[in-house]
Amino acid sequence: MSLNVNVVSGTRLKSVAGEYLTFKLGAEEYGLEILKVQEIRGYDAVTQIANTPDFIKGVVNLRGKIVPIVDLRIKFNLGNVEYDEFTVVIILSLNHRVIGIVVDGVSDVMALNEAQIRDVPSLVTNIDTKYIVGLATVEEKMLILVDIERLMTSGDMALIDDAIE
Repeated sequence: MSLNVNVVSGTRLKSVAGEYLTFKLGAEEYGLEILKVQEIRGYDAVTQIANTPDFIKGVVNLRGKIVPIVDLRIKFNLGNVEYDEFTVVIILSLNHRVIGIVVDGVSDVMALNEAQIRDVPSLVTNIDTKYIVGLATVEEKMLILVDIERLMTSGDMALIDDAIE
């Protein structure tokens, strides 16, 4: 069975094309805009905060700044979450806030052009498709491109102020 997926319209596609940091969550490979990435660190102990959702692991002190740490594997209901030597935290700079996201591993930085990016088909997935800006194909790999800023400003996350439109 094949999916018929249309290319994203020209204006939106141009804004989606660019460089992406690719990372793994479970069996899937995701990408987020490289310009949102401040640094990549190994997973370290966090200070837990009472009465926060499960996916917010806690906070860390990063050079004097208190940074919330979100485990995207828990947020996206990806089953058993284990922390090992490949688990990393991607430190993001979003709308003047610094946030860390826990992922299973970082893969690469890829430059994606309009021809490689497709619109998101309406499927039932583990992640709400409003946070996905497109699907990219690179050689034999499929990448799920995430609008990380939109995800972090969503009502259930509320970690940063509304995204600048």
